[in-house]
Amino acid sequence: MSEEETAFEFPCTFPLKVMGSHDEAFESEVLALVRDHVGEPGEEAIQRRASRNGRYLSLTVTFTATSKAQLDDLYRALNASDRVLMTL
Repeated sequence: MSEEETAFEFPCTFPLKVMGSHDEAFESEVLALVRDHVGEPGEEAIQRRASRNGRYLSLTVTFTATSKAQLDDLYRALNASDRVLMTL
């Protein structure tokens, strides 16, 4: 596959999972970055799951992805954040 090729056909529904510390700052920053790249996801598009001990939070935000470039830019922005531990 070339750099522009991807297994996805756009537009497509895309579930983005982001993990970090279970605090309000993490969630606020992640949602702000998502809004910057895909618009307002809406509360129904956000799933929250705390780790067993409550120390970490996983956010899954489902949105309509419009291009590989959009996803790449969003992943770069999230991974540049000190609050984000992992993105899937």
